[in-house]
Amino acid sequence: MIYLYDTNAGNPKLTVEGEEYRHLFKARRLKISSEIYLRNLKDDYLYKYRVDFIERRRAVLSLIESIFKVVAPAKELHIGWCLIDTKTLEKFLPPLNEIGVSKITPLICDRSQRNFKIDMDRLKRILINSSQQCGRSRLLKIMPSMSIDEFVQSEKSCYMLNFSQNMIRDKRDNISTIVIGCEGGFSDRERNLFDENRIVGLNTSTVLRSETAAISAASILLL
Repeated sequence: MIYLYDTNAGNPKLTVEGEEYRHLFKARRLKISSEIYLRNLKDDYLYKYRVDFIERRRAVLSLIESIFKVVAPAKELHIGWCLIDTKTLEKFLPPLNEIGVSKITPLICDRSQRNFKIDMDRLKRILINSSQQCGRSRLLKIMPSMSIDEFVQSEKSCYMLNFSQNMIRDKRDNISTIVIGCEGGFSDRERNLFDENRIVGLNTSTVLRSETAAISAASILLL
């Protein structure tokens, strides 16, 4: 863990209880005078605290130092992700957050299920846990879901990841928004939403799962 999240990080005194207390003082076995970093994920400050005293179920920390430190990717990447099951999004949010994806918009495409519901509170908890581990100072944003047609209209410079002779690596400097298909791929109608020069492919002849495609594309474009 790079830092601990607390919405009140930055206050002169903090009380740690519950799961965070168990992690710090049961698992990591911090002692009085130990130092720990916290973020509130509302600003770009890393707050350094000292453990003042420890009780049976809570501990009190004192602020030592506030350090302005942005930990964010050098480039922004927005993924429009056609989904069938929201469990795929939940499972693969951590690696996409670690790679540095800026935003994900869940898309309803021709082969999506029409009744999926996104639990935004659960996704936020997943992102917070991931950011504590990788050090990001700004959470990946989950945007409201929309149809692929609406997305293409609103993001006119977006690209599609599909089978193509145009390699994504060759166009990486131009791509800031990309659409990833769901299981089963894109329909002919959806492919026709994009000009040929805005359809890019990976250097593989195999058919990738949607989540593998998302991680591969993000890695090429950001790392």
